[in-house]
Amino acid sequence: MFSLRKLFGTEPDPREALRPLWDAVVRTARAPHWYQAGGVPDTLDGRFDMIGLVMALVLHRIDSDPAHKLAGVQLTELFVADMDSQMRQIGFGDMVVGKQVGRMVGALGGRLGAYRAPDGSDELKAALVRNLWRGQRPDDTALAHVAAEVSRLRGALDAMPVDALVAADRLPA
Repeated sequence: MFSLRKLFGTEPDPREALRPLWDAVVRTARAPHWYQAGGVPDTLDGRFDMIGLVMALVLHRIDSDPAHKLAGVQLTELFVADMDSQMRQIGFGDMVVGKQVGRMVGALGGRLGAYRAPDGSDELKAALVRNLWRGQRPDDTALAHVAAEVSRLRGALDAMPVDALVAADRLPA
């Protein structure tokens, strides 16, 4: 049936139900310990890489429950919309934004695969070095901090029911 609400854009966007979770992903990725104790560069690239890491861990947890596949898609759409908006605020033009956002989505896809590596494994540490420090190995203390925090966050997410996660406004501590 035809709806005037859809025509005039008054139909609520179902993705907005996941906005608190998206905000929690960004807050978690911006936590100072990643950049201070972990030595992740506090740059646009470093921030993006941290968002990609936290987002991958959250999406892995959501994807573990087939009943929430749509939530994973909608959270990813919020990621895309936010990256698009951030790039426009920085001053990128229309011709560049689409290509850059496409690269970011591709990078997120790569991280989804890379961060499936088991906690503490050489494979995970290599993925962290490749993605967070762009292949320049940090000191052992920084890498150990980030690897331990990834393990802690993954464990906390795994202990959280997916229903609670998709309704969350913060990630587990």
